[in-house]
Amino acid sequence: MATSLARISKRSVTSAVSSNLIRRYFAAEAVAVATTETPKPKSQVSPSPDRVKWDYRGQRQIIPLGQWLPKVAVDAYVAPNVVLAGQVTVWDGSSVWNGAVLRGDLNKITVGFCSNVQERCVVHAAWSSPTGLPAQTLIDRYVTVGAYSLLRSCTIEPECIIGQHSILMEGSLVETRSILEAGSVLPPGRRIPSGELWGGNPARFIRTLTNEETLEIPKLAVAINHLSGDYFSEFLPYSTIYLEVEKFKKSLGIAV
Repeated sequence: MATSLARISKRSVTSAVSSNLIRRYFAAEAVAVATTETPKPKSQVSPSPDRVKWDYRGQRQIIPLGQWLPKVAVDAYVAPNVVLAGQVTVWDGSSVWNGAVLRGDLNKITVGFCSNVQERCVVHAAWSSPTGLPAQTLIDRYVTVGAYSLLRSCTIEPECIIGQHSILMEGSLVETRSILEAGSVLPPGRRIPSGELWGGNPARFIRTLTNEETLEIPKLAVAINHLSGDYFSEFLPYSTIYLEVEKFKKSLGIAV
């Protein structure tokens, strides 16, 4: 019995010593490998200098509301960050410039032939007009609406100029060949007769336009129409993302 116990204890001591030796051996090997092995360089991807930073959070330009879908003529220029919602019609040769908002959610909005609505304008329409006239907002042909203007349920007849920062309230009417000075406010139901210059807050009669001044009104609209043609040619009717795809394929050695 004592002999067998001695043999068992001897075997356990031998196995413990051998396991310790094995552990020390592998630890020494790991240290040797760590000290002799050269560290791998970290791979850094340098961005291409001609890479385009795409932003896919752009706003929607055309917003249909129920059965109403904005209608834009083929040769009309509408800037990329313009918002057209609901019952909006932009006719031939007209232009709507950067940042303008045309909300046709309650009634119709019409931008006539060769007219222009410039930067940051807001055009809206109410359900009804206090004057009994149609509550839609009508911008007839050869009309220039200056930047930062506010138009709501008003009617602008052909060949008129609305100065910058002007406000036209519900039921107001600007008759043909008239000019409203910049910063003016046309109260609800107020009418500007044909061939007159008005201005102020509220807008009042200033003087009668000369024949030369009335002839210059449509020329201004035509000049802005020609200018919009240069902008129109810069915005293609299709996406250019395929250029990035082709460039990426070429960088990978894939034949395009």
